[in-house]
Amino acid sequence: MGFLHLFASHVVFLFLSSSLVFLHGAAADQEEALRTYIVQLHPLGSTGGGDATSSDHDWHLAFLIKSVPSSAEQDDKRQWKPSSRLLYSYHTVFDGFAARLSVGEAAALRALQGVASVREDRRVELHTTYSYRFLGLNVCPTGAWARARYGRGVVVGVLDTGVWPESPSFDDRGMPPVPDRWRGVCETGERFNATNCNRKLVGARFYSKGHRANYPTDPSDAAARTREYASPRDAHGHGTHTASTAAGAAVAGASVLGAGAGEARGVAPGAHVAAYKVCWFNGCFSSDILAGMDDAVRDGVDVLSLSLGGFPIPLFEDSIAIGSFRATVRGVSVVSAAGNNGPEPSSVANEAPWMLTVGAATLDRRFPAYVRLGNGRVLYGESMYPGKVDLKNGGKALELFYAAGGSREAMYCMKGSLSAADVAGKMVVCDRGITGRADKGQAVKEAGGAVMVLANSEINRQEDSVDVHVLPATLVGYQEAVELKKYISSTPRPVARIAFGGTRIGRARAPAVALFSARGPSVTSPSVLKPDVIAPGVNIIAAWPGSVGPSGLDGDARRSNFTVLSGTSMACPHVSGIAALVRSAHPSWSPAMVRSAIMTTADVTDRQGKPITDGDSGERADAFAMGAGHVNPALAVDPGLVYDIEPADYVTHLCTLGYTQREVFKITHSAVNCSELLHANPGFTLNYPSIAVAFKDGGGETSTVLRRTVTNVGAPNSTYTARVGAPVGVKVTVAPTTLAFAEFGEKKSFQVRVDASAAAGKDSAEGYLVWKQRSAGQGRRRTVRSPIAVTWPVE
Repeated sequence: MGFLHLFASHVVFLFLSSSLVFLHGAAADQEEALRTYIVQLHPLGSTGGGDATSSDHDWHLAFLIKSVPSSAEQDDKRQWKPSSRLLYSYHTVFDGFAARLSVGEAAALRALQGVASVREDRRVELHTTYSYRFLGLNVCPTGAWARARYGRGVVVGVLDTGVWPESPSFDDRGMPPVPDRWRGVCETGERFNATNCNRKLVGARFYSKGHRANYPTDPSDAAARTREYASPRDAHGHGTHTASTAAGAAVAGASVLGAGAGEARGVAPGAHVAAYKVCWFNGCFSSDILAGMDDAVRDGVDVLSLSLGGFPIPLFEDSIAIGSFRATVRGVSVVSAAGNNGPEPSSVANEAPWMLTVGAATLDRRFPAYVRLGNGRVLYGESMYPGKVDLKNGGKALELFYAAGGSREAMYCMKGSLSAADVAGKMVVCDRGITGRADKGQAVKEAGGAVMVLANSEINRQEDSVDVHVLPATLVGYQEAVELKKYISSTPRPVARIAFGGTRIGRARAPAVALFSARGPSVTSPSVLKPDVIAPGVNIIAAWPGSVGPSGLDGDARRSNFTVLSGTSMACPHVSGIAALVRSAHPSWSPAMVRSAIMTTADVTDRQGKPITDGDSGERADAFAMGAGHVNPALAVDPGLVYDIEPADYVTHLCTLGYTQREVFKITHSAVNCSELLHANPGFTLNYPSIAVAFKDGGGETSTVLRRTVTNVGAPNSTYTARVGAPVGVKVTVAPTTLAFAEFGEKKSFQVRVDASAAAGKDSAEGYLVWKQRSAGQGRRRTVRSPIAVTWPVE
């Protein structure tokens, strides 16, 4: 599952499977005492920590020399060379460096004057032919694409597993010249050189020092060498997939081995792409990510797309949050995946309020693959196996096998767990979980099985992420799995046949929040609602490397220019593409204005006009699942009003969270006195497009007042009227209730009072505030919507 997180999918296990970790014993022993640390420094020369006239690199080396005891030189002269210990010098989104140190050396470094923090490197995981049409994007002369010039002039930087430059999605025919301001490079390396870049793919770099320091590879291991490229070239597919989703070129006749056929386009097909390879088979390390962000901002990207992250941690310990703050200050819109740890509450990652955090939603496209049981019952399933449509006589009836009462490994169809005597020529039922979905199909095929039925567990419910399996296969929901297993256990010789129904569009309710999509409320910043929005993230078809089979498995010899993936990793680049469209239409807008436009125009109803549901539950999705709603690019390029935020406001917001001066400095690189700042800004609330109120435990609070300011980015002489849908048991009043703008760019402020004195016994409630334009002449009356979420401590 994308975000490359711990949600069962073949992509995840490309990174996490222990069979793909190659450690050279001697190298591991030599480096046993050393770990990678990220060192943050006070600004050069401000504390006497270094010579202000020296280069950053020399300055950083000076700290290493001071922190390593002289005995280290006697123990191992090779290890002691400062240049061999220094991995990265950061200049743009972070002041400091990454280095290999022992625990004692890290402690000594931490005590030096001029050092703000020393923290160990952290590994994080990586969190179409139709989705752009589902979003309402088309070639209409008055549509969003035309108004936003298809994203022309904007550079989208993608931090991921690299890029496959030969993909037709990165063809530059019809692309404008590379912007004059662009300072990026096409870094040469293994099977990658400067000619691989063009007017579409304008830059490519790779960062492996943090990864190699943690996973040194045996140089004699040919298999390990062939699994990765020491260059920006993508050996996995995840980065190619996300980059093409955000800004891929139009590709006619795209499909996955014939399935899901159509014209593939990125959300911003006119935008340029820059690839920063920071993730490898064993994950993504903060030291590499920071180096990629550092270069991307300096290169001149307009949008950073981050389909990676971990679990919620304090912002001052989160390298992605820290690096993205400086990127935001420099005018870069940072879009990130919310993570795949849903539906657990407070599982959302990438919570920083300066980032645009994206959850995943479904499309109304389905790939039916039915299981017809011997008793005549037909169970619905889904698959991208390129079979023919034939429900009545589809496929040959095969004997069913399920390892009920057998080993746990066999029930989950783990590699080597199935006996050929049991499964040869049969339709094998495999429980979902533990190993990747596609891996199970490979295990069945290796044991001689003819067909696989992948059975959802109770935790998976009816979730339907499909794969391009190596044998005929289908995925059935939990309800169907229960019926299937009951039939097998009650029948002397159970049989079934499978029939593939091709691609069906428009027959299912959508969008709905994906089951795996991470949920709020935010742990680190409860006064900011996260995720911000949801976007297509289930069964997304996009570009794929030519060296990897569409299943992502080593043994898959098939080749396809496209494949299907699911995850918030896939949702994130959709919004990155929308951000590129908004930036292209409004190049002077700040990242906060871009985010506001996307959030306040989001949909809260599905294509049938009914409330967006939470997965297949049928229940209305709440704000902690979908944020402001499902993105609508056609409206986002013309929002009417926006909520802007100055970088200094984020600093004040951090002070309201109770962060210390030292903790605020770690994030913002700014020395502040929170007491003075809060005294100068009494009652401060962040000017966020959504409204989140978190009443604190034991505080006795029942009401609060929030202040907001909107900027008119629509027509002059516009008037907006407030309409409130108050949360149940909560009174919400807005003053004033009318905002009249005489000019473009004019700002107006208002207050929102939230009174929850009558909401005893609740833990959360939600509503909304809408500013509705009274009249727009012949144009659209704009609606600017903000969700309202109120939480109380759980007793």
